[in-house]
Amino acid sequence: MSQLLPLVVVLPLLGAALLVAVGRLLPRIAADGIAAAVAVATTALAVLLLAHASPGATEWVGGWEPGGDGKSVGIVLVGDTPGTGLAALVSLLTVSVLAYSWRYFDEVPQGRAGAFPALVLLFQAGMCGFALTGDLFNAFVFFELMSVVAYALTGYRVEEPKAVQGALTFGVVNSLGAYATLMGIAMLYARTGELGMRQIGDALRTGEPADALVLGAFVLVMTGLLVKAAAVPFHFWLPDAHAVAPTPVCMLLSGVMVELGVYGVWRVYTVVFAGAGGLPAADFTRCLVVLGAATALLGAVLCWRQRHLKRMLAYSTIAHTGLFLVGIGLLRPESTAGVALYVLGHAGTKAALFACTGILLDRYGSVDERELHGKGRELPVVAVLYGMAAFALTGLPPFGTALGKGVAEEASGAATALFLAVSVVTGAAVMRAGARVFLGAGPQPDRSKSPDSTSGDEEPETREPLGRRVPLPMVAVPAALLAGALAVGLVPALAAGAGRAFAGPDAPAPHWTPAALLTGALATACAAGCAALAVRRAAPGEPSAWTATLLRLHSGHIGDYVAWFVLGTAVMGALALPGVVGTGP
Repeated sequence: MSQLLPLVVVLPLLGAALLVAVGRLLPRIAADGIAAAVAVATTALAVLLLAHASPGATEWVGGWEPGGDGKSVGIVLVGDTPGTGLAALVSLLTVSVLAYSWRYFDEVPQGRAGAFPALVLLFQAGMCGFALTGDLFNAFVFFELMSVVAYALTGYRVEEPKAVQGALTFGVVNSLGAYATLMGIAMLYARTGELGMRQIGDALRTGEPADALVLGAFVLVMTGLLVKAAAVPFHFWLPDAHAVAPTPVCMLLSGVMVELGVYGVWRVYTVVFAGAGGLPAADFTRCLVVLGAATALLGAVLCWRQRHLKRMLAYSTIAHTGLFLVGIGLLRPESTAGVALYVLGHAGTKAALFACTGILLDRYGSVDERELHGKGRELPVVAVLYGMAAFALTGLPPFGTALGKGVAEEASGAATALFLAVSVVTGAAVMRAGARVFLGAGPQPDRSKSPDSTSGDEEPETREPLGRRVPLPMVAVPAALLAGALAVGLVPALAAGAGRAFAGPDAPAPHWTPAALLTGALATACAAGCAALAVRRAAPGEPSAWTATLLRLHSGHIGDYVAWFVLGTAVMGALALPGVVGTGP
């Protein structure tokens, strides 16, 4: 069965090539049909591989297997449960995005019918390749493939200066992360002569104790991955990109791409740097818990301060990424299993929220909470979907987000307060916006007073505003995504499989406990209460001095973001340094 692993990457690549070659000659429905068929076939293959996954399932592409001395130069794909599971999740979300986009991009310029679906398939190929690869260099290659495509998708509306600026910021910051990763890989290759993750890990564990070279490699590789994960202080590109990217692209960026950065951090540490000769566990925990907590708190505060819905959801993604990093950094099987479930539930929930936001943007030409006040009352189905997604984001049982968060909280000890606070603040922000937009709650806004922290000058992403009825695919997709998030919490076999894939086969299966149910209900109640208090005001008020300072840091200037990138790399080194120094001669 492992011989089929390369097809998960090859199928979307071939589909994209076909659309690039003949897409401009095809009618829109044919181009979309080809893309959907390829994505569905890739999804079916990924699910089949997931059903037959095993820790030892590997495939050396082209037959370039290690020689008698154990040295390897080939491309290896690993068919274990975490990799194939993420490939299946990526593919499912790709199918959802293509279905949603069928009516979202209702008008396509002449000759560009195949452009968007081709880019989406390339994006899928890069993400699936990264999830499956067992080779550190090719992990870099696949991540950069998905990143380059993501730049193009972010700036898809190239005729708009804002889209180009957002894509440029995205590209520059993530390219710096790529250079850092490549330098770290080169340092590991100089030490071990290997590029395979497992081979590098074995060489480090049987070689010299960790030294400055290993520390430098760890910091550089992790910096690149944390840039993709949008961890503080590498996160600045994410809200800028989400604000200008087409909504279907935001569904992929927040639904799976950022989570793949978190997955990369977990996989590279556990396979490459864990154990003797790598980075001590205490230092890894210190790095991830400190950066994760800062990411979670900053993202939650800035999420609350936003009234631009897409930026609000972007900062919510940053906040939850911080929680994922904390759960992984604790290096406890239960917390890792909880994060795996949390990521599954979050992917469907956040993609559904963006799908509902896209409907608002194309119906009313705005994603500004103040401008949309009360307008959503004529969209009752969308209101229900948005409300369900807001409750799921907060952690309302029995959604998968609640189960994953509850399991991670029980394993995190003192970090439970952080999980609870971030869930309440981000959930309350999304509920507050939904209450104003869909229920018309609170006083009518005074549009003459507009805080500088957000902007409501968005334009519809289709040429013609949506009619009185929302197209069926644009409603069915978020409904299906929320059903998937609900299944994670309700289907024991799914929860057990996802949890044990990351925590190990001997770890206890994640399950509902009274504590998980209680904290989920408490977070939801607190978030609803905060939202009810907030809607008594017309919109977020003028920011306080310290929140205004935080907002000014997100200046949109690439030079500022590069400076924060350098600072973040230095902080990573400082957090990892003590243990490495302590292992020296």
